[in-house]
Amino acid sequence: MTATLAPTTVRGTSWTTWAVVLLLPVGPAAIAVLRLVLPYYTASDTSAMVAAVEAHPARQSAVIWLTYIGVLTLVPGVIAAARVCQRGAPRLTAWALALSVPGYLSMGTFAASDHLLWSAHDAGLSVSDSVALARAAHPSVDVALGVFVVGHVVGTVLLGLALWRSRGVPAWAAWAVAVSQPLHFTATVVLGSPQVDFVAWNLMAVGMVLVGRELLRTAPSR
Repeated sequence: MTATLAPTTVRGTSWTTWAVVLLLPVGPAAIAVLRLVLPYYTASDTSAMVAAVEAHPARQSAVIWLTYIGVLTLVPGVIAAARVCQRGAPRLTAWALALSVPGYLSMGTFAASDHLLWSAHDAGLSVSDSVALARAAHPSVDVALGVFVVGHVVGTVLLGLALWRSRGVPAWAAWAVAVSQPLHFTATVVLGSPQVDFVAWNLMAVGMVLVGRELLRTAPSR
């Protein structure tokens, strides 16, 4: 006779469910803070980026740590969110995952450029050498950047629409997720405003909090 151990529970909900719920807003919140502390404007040329990192190495170090948190948490977050809307909007959810998962995974590749900028400063390279090193990026970095931009913007919009169509969360929370990444793109490319970008990513974080509440509500009691 064998015994099966049930997951530890908190008020009838397993620890694994609580862990997922707490994870959901971490990724977008980390990127929201990242956009505020990033020392350079994203659309800057390489020379301006190097100069900004030279002037603010501690902020660049924080960017690298926050990116790492985002890489670890954003993909599990969108996969968990898909559980809320998959039944009510299966096609939208499938497309959302097909785009957003590779998009967010690609952060790990092109974020290496931020690490390179900080390392060049920390190694004491001259500005000209740092610029030359940063410009000598592998072509995969450009591919990863394209996959990230298209994947996370379009994929997150579709995820928000799937949440809205399935009525998995309140409509305002679904729309917060849906508009968060177009607003991020506008803040980054058009406005050059880290403050607006901070708001955009926090819209996604707030939406994910409501997704977590729904996961708790529908979790089986034990």
